[in-house]
Amino acid sequence: MTTAALPIFPAAVAGAPTARPRWERPALAGLLIATAALLLWDLGASGYANSFYSAAVQAGSESWKAFFFGSSDAGNSITVDKPPAALWPMMLSVRLFGLGSWQILVPQALMGVASTGVLYASVRRQFGPGAALLSGAAFALTPVAALMFRFNNPDALLTLLLTVTVYCLLRALEGAQTRWLLWAGAAVGFAFLTKTLQAFVILPPLAVLYAVCAPTGLRRRLGQLLLAGGAMAVAGGWWVAVVELWPASSRPYIGGSQNNSFLELTLGYNGLGRINGNETGSVGGGAGGPGGGGGGRWGESGIDRLFSGNIGGQISWLLPAALVLLVAGLVITWRARRATDSVDGMARAAFLAWGGSLLITAVVFSYMQGIFHEYYTVALAPFVAALIGMGVAVLWEERGSAAAAVTLSGTLALTAVWSYVLLGRATGYLPWLRWAVLVGGLLAAVALPFAGRAGRQVLRATAGLGVAAALAGPFAYCLTTVSTGHTGSIVTAGPAVAGGRGGPGGMMGGPGGPGGFGELRQGGQGGQGVPGGQGVPGGGPQPGGALPQGAVPPGQGPGGTPGADGRGAERAGGFPGGMTGGGPGGGAGGLLNGARVSAEAKAALTADADTYTWAAAAIGSQNAASYQLATGVPVMPVGGFNGSDPSPTLEQFKQYVRDGKIHWFIGQGGSGTAAGAGEDGARRGGGGPGGPGGGTSSEIENWVKATYKESTVGGATFYDLTAPTS
Repeated sequence: MTTAALPIFPAAVAGAPTARPRWERPALAGLLIATAALLLWDLGASGYANSFYSAAVQAGSESWKAFFFGSSDAGNSITVDKPPAALWPMMLSVRLFGLGSWQILVPQALMGVASTGVLYASVRRQFGPGAALLSGAAFALTPVAALMFRFNNPDALLTLLLTVTVYCLLRALEGAQTRWLLWAGAAVGFAFLTKTLQAFVILPPLAVLYAVCAPTGLRRRLGQLLLAGGAMAVAGGWWVAVVELWPASSRPYIGGSQNNSFLELTLGYNGLGRINGNETGSVGGGAGGPGGGGGGRWGESGIDRLFSGNIGGQISWLLPAALVLLVAGLVITWRARRATDSVDGMARAAFLAWGGSLLITAVVFSYMQGIFHEYYTVALAPFVAALIGMGVAVLWEERGSAAAAVTLSGTLALTAVWSYVLLGRATGYLPWLRWAVLVGGLLAAVALPFAGRAGRQVLRATAGLGVAAALAGPFAYCLTTVSTGHTGSIVTAGPAVAGGRGGPGGMMGGPGGPGGFGELRQGGQGGQGVPGGQGVPGGGPQPGGALPQGAVPPGQGPGGTPGADGRGAERAGGFPGGMTGGGPGGGAGGLLNGARVSAEAKAALTADADTYTWAAAAIGSQNAASYQLATGVPVMPVGGFNGSDPSPTLEQFKQYVRDGKIHWFIGQGGSGTAAGAGEDGARRGGGGPGGPGGGTSSEIENWVKATYKESTVGGATFYDLTAPTS
């Protein structure tokens, strides 16, 4: 790899950025402004997005205790099934500006802009502003990134922190700088407080890279890594220590666990269970699920998982190119010394850092047997984008070599062909675009090795055509994504595609379990359940309890038609055993979907609400979240996310009622419209027989039914816990 400056991709010297060309600052500003515009466009269309997390945000804006623990309600009965770091920025925003869709989602969008900026800064240091701009654009136009930085799941903050981690590691490598390695450890620790063990996936390649390549003695390298591990433990462990030492009787129950333990949640359901599929409280995956042979409720696992079905359109547009460019970059820089005190040494270290992070994360995603959703792949986006910018830069610099020119052209042709395939999976979706991408990409690929002979302008025009062809497909998917509201748990970017992988709880076209599973489609394409599972149009609750655009009014039958504007919610389908989506009370399927809250129900809950710790209790976090967001008063989610957590016990619930802490119990039943579900929306609904909670929620509901008079409030079944039948 030479060090001569190039017109488009000027090389850097080790450990220092190149002098800034005149066009760089305006180009960077344009990139960040365009990213912000893309992520903020019509942001309120998603309403409360994932109401599971939005309810926790609302609770944390009212109670500092709920803020600290990540409680689902301001009464602090139970937490969400993740640590609370991802909720904290949204909670602060709502505290400052009030509750609403924009107040919840704008911090997520700003994290997307910040991720783009950090990625730019990292790539620029070794590969120049041209490579950095290309990486930033590739990241911003990744469809799953456009989705998740406009949504309120923890993956937005996780992706930002993973990007920061690699950036800090590379800065540490430039001169064996301890402080940057400590910052990398702190970023991983905070990422643990965002999504637990997923934060640690990229640690092995990064730790090995520093241990081998840092330009200092072995003893100092190992000492620095130990210090970084300490920083990680402090940044990620302080909250865990407080939670584990805090008396369980005075803190909320740890949602998602069966023994009120965050460590159990971390190592089980949110940890190894994701790998082997043995997840307490989940419908399961892996070879033990339907389909066998590495398949299961979460789709076929294997090396092609990230390229198949609906997953391919989320992340894989540039993934084949990134893998080719990773190999090419390592080949070109391989002659560099082990230490990173040279241009080639730092370039190689960058390929190893971003490439190692990509490979290990891709392998884990490809073979994990537990819960796997398409949007998890956003964690790959910065790694793919960095390799694109860096790989193109080094091949462009070496384009005088026949091997480099052929590799660059071949990578472009591969990308064009793969984009053609991905665009063809969405039936009827912009058919002209797939042909334009294919023809334009192949023309640029063929012309690129010879364009330099025709002059610099022709060369740049050819390169521009190639970049446009490579990014046109994901750009179209991004535009489709930002023009559609997204609610619920299992959201996807772009249009509905053929061959979408799925599972229960409204995932896309999953295998038929008992009674079959419904179908989920997005963008206003009406959902229809498969035999045995009746599809019910879904729509997350909007501010004030209104339905999102495109949702079907209460009482409409299964397989509803899209709204007049063809926008709005995911279409939630059937559930195990043929259970349908819930109404105001939720129903068994309503544990995976929220409820439309009537004006009558809002009035009942808000009357004298200040005299109670919880205005009401409802089975499952989604049912409770709908009422809590519509009224702004605490609603206890009995059994946590899906009603299966043993919280509260029957005796605890009876004591709450005797102490006058709960006014209403919202029963299961009624008519209405299914809404959003939580992040792991396919966890088994119902705390009754077969539920991992041992029937606790079912016991509570049966006791309430036997003890208190039933009434109907706005179509929902209510029980006044201050008025027993005898």
